[in-house]
Amino acid sequence: MLVIPAIDIKSGKCVRLKEGKMDQETIFSEDPLGMARQWFAKGAEILHVVDLDGAIQGKPINYEIILKIASEFQHKTIQVGGGIRNLESASLYLDSGISRVVMGTSAVKEPEILHKVSSVYPDGIVLALDVYDGKLKTEGWVEESAITPLDLINSLSDIKISAIIYTDISKDGMMSGPNVKATLELARKTIVPVIASGGVSSLDHIRELSNSSVELEGIICGRSLYEKAFTLEEAILEAQ
Repeated sequence: MLVIPAIDIKSGKCVRLKEGKMDQETIFSEDPLGMARQWFAKGAEILHVVDLDGAIQGKPINYEIILKIASEFQHKTIQVGGGIRNLESASLYLDSGISRVVMGTSAVKEPEILHKVSSVYPDGIVLALDVYDGKLKTEGWVEESAITPLDLINSLSDIKISAIIYTDISKDGMMSGPNVKATLELARKTIVPVIASGGVSSLDHIRELSNSSVELEGIICGRSLYEKAFTLEEAILEAQ
């Protein structure tokens, strides 16, 4: 299981939010590129980068910083989410060294866009399932829907999806532990590789997911790494 450091960018800075609320941010670095260098130097194989401003505004905003990261680390895996709502936005990243784009809002509201992206970039889509109380949220976790994760996955069965990120919004940034039960239940019900996200705060959480009989592709770690609950090196060892 891969340990995937998160770099969330807001106003050009590396931040973490609580429960996805834009007014509850903690700034951890003024230099997202510097953070990418640090995580790769410490052994990361993949980075999860989110354009938080883009997620709210519905279009890439911090893309220049993100493309600088891609340019410097051309042989590393970088997945990017936030405001990717059409083929043009996806192409902006996928034609510039980003390995795959994370799409959630479009999957719920305009799935035909995923068809278009998948047809041009067959391995380029990661599906974001941002869940609150069992239902998906969109538009940067602002808008509610009545759709369940499995509803969405089943509706997209004809689209090539490289991975699924399952995030329990109520856990995100709260350091209270991931929703292990829901994550593993989802992984059992789909053949698409699943990445756990939200709330990781101890090596025990990583160990629990890694030792499960259900294999996960990875686990995204954000605040826990920035607040030094554990080191990336320690997390990687636990996930092996």
